[in-house]
Amino acid sequence: MAAAVVRPAGPDDAPQIARFIRELARYERLEDQLDLDEARLRGHLAGPRPACSALLAEADGGPVGFALFFASYSTFRTQPCLYLEDLFVLPEWRGRGIGLALLRAVAAEAVARGCPRLDWSVLDWNAPAIGFYQRQGARLLADWRICRLEGEALRRIAAG
Repeated sequence: MAAAVVRPAGPDDAPQIARFIRELARYERLEDQLDLDEARLRGHLAGPRPACSALLAEADGGPVGFALFFASYSTFRTQPCLYLEDLFVLPEWRGRGIGLALLRAVAAEAVARGCPRLDWSVLDWNAPAIGFYQRQGARLLADWRICRLEGEALRRIAAG
């Protein structure tokens, strides 16, 4: 079995990334929240200022995982940072270092951009992912909670 190769993904990889996003939503039991549009994703991966960047991991002639990230900003550091939105490896390919290769590649991108940190979220029930991240030196920020406005609540507050 060949080792995985991690490469930058481009707009033409949108269908494969969309497939992985569907698989991730299924794994996280969040399919009801999925509003996936490949054309939108393609556009967000393209152009002079893409909204996000992605990496694909390939092994045995095909894609086996991906990571999607975007720029964020730390006011306390007054520096740009990276936010890892998704990291996913097909179940049959887990435990082979592919997730680690993807995480390392995103971390290397953060270092190359001069970012002081890389952030991401993990579901509290996802013990395998939490353990994996902690083994890599990540710490879970127990004092912080994610807040989200969406749908009607977002429109209501925007309207004043």
